[in-house]
Amino acid sequence: MAGGALQVAGLLVGGLGVVGTFAVTAMPQWRVSAFIEHNIIVFETIWEGLWMHCIRQVNIRMQCKVYDSVLALSPDLQASRGLMCAGSGLSLLALVLAMVGMRCTRCPQSPWQAKGCILLAAGLLFILSGIVELVPVCWVANSIISDFYNPVVNVAQKRELGEALYLGWVASFCLVAAGSTFCCSSRCAENPRSYRYSSPTHHSPHSQRLHSKAEGSYSKSQYV
Repeated sequence: MAGGALQVAGLLVGGLGVVGTFAVTAMPQWRVSAFIEHNIIVFETIWEGLWMHCIRQVNIRMQCKVYDSVLALSPDLQASRGLMCAGSGLSLLALVLAMVGMRCTRCPQSPWQAKGCILLAAGLLFILSGIVELVPVCWVANSIISDFYNPVVNVAQKRELGEALYLGWVASFCLVAAGSTFCCSSRCAENPRSYRYSSPTHHSPHSQRLHSKAEGSYSKSQYV
């Protein structure tokens, strides 16, 4: 009972991590324009993501444009695009395997031991996808912080941490937590009845003689 509840909790947390991973991959708020000048009036906001960059001006709706080429991106964003796509695929595969390997899922052709192995594989994939997602998020955050405190970089080119990076940290934590949960509960998916062992009964010679005498006397009493 506890193992099933733990698996359901892991599936919910893993589902949140998968949804967050896809959202982070699509969101343009990876890099946000930094307002560090003395003028507090904001006329323009710039967002830079993995697939597009957006500009929002005062009294004008936001305009987004997809990058013309991958080479237009910085090296960290180029690598982040590939890593986030890989993390999204791994997390989705882990979610499917977790749904198949859960105790509440009934598959007549799959034994309990196979379901435990599937659940363990789902947990490892969840942890791997969380690590793969954590690498680009931390890499881009480190690049933003380094450029922000670099006096050589122009003020107009400095950026701040966007909402996508914070959501990426939360999503990666959910994926790792779900993977750890499935790895710990993978043994609970095995059928406990298959491990029951009944020891054979041994009869001593004295008890066998008594048993045979009792059967003989019972058979004689029937003929009398």
